[in-house]
Amino acid sequence: MPQSYVIDELISAKAIAARIEALARDIRAAYHDTDKLVVVGLLRGSFVFIADLVRELDLPVEVDFLEASSYGDGMESSREVRILKDLRGEIAGRDVLLVEDIVDTGFTLKHVIALMQTRSPKKLSTIALLDKPSRREVDVKADWTGFEIPDEFVVGYGIDYAQRNRNLPYIGKVRFTGESGT
Repeated sequence: MPQSYVIDELISAKAIAARIEALARDIRAAYHDTDKLVVVGLLRGSFVFIADLVRELDLPVEVDFLEASSYGDGMESSREVRILKDLRGEIAGRDVLLVEDIVDTGFTLKHVIALMQTRSPKKLSTIALLDKPSRREVDVKADWTGFEIPDEFVVGYGIDYAQRNRNLPYIGKVRFTGESGT
């Protein structure tokens, strides 16, 4: 069981909504001539972000998901990226937007970008809700970023700690209290 902790709000639900509107405008401009944009969400952390983002896009979209893991239930990346669920559809010759919840060490995003490029998309772009550049261990950067954050352990808005707190409407910083949980 995870140790006891409290959550302090870091980014409000209102700030997230406003930023998603701005990001959607940029994405609409970049893909204005697409016949269909395949929006690929990296599970599980991106599901709330992707739902809100696609509602703002006002483009013909198809949504697919890929599940990659380098964390398990821990707080530190194992640096070994495993694909747990692959795409259902084909992306060859198609416009693709890869949606990530948070770019930390960069291993997952770099691995998934490389995998997607082997499938010959027409255009591949990336977006991350959160970016922790101070933690980066590989050279990778999303094309669009919602918020740059400090090296804090965060939850909420789809992001979890041991499968908890995904349902928070904001991004919160986890502060551990030192006591064991039950």
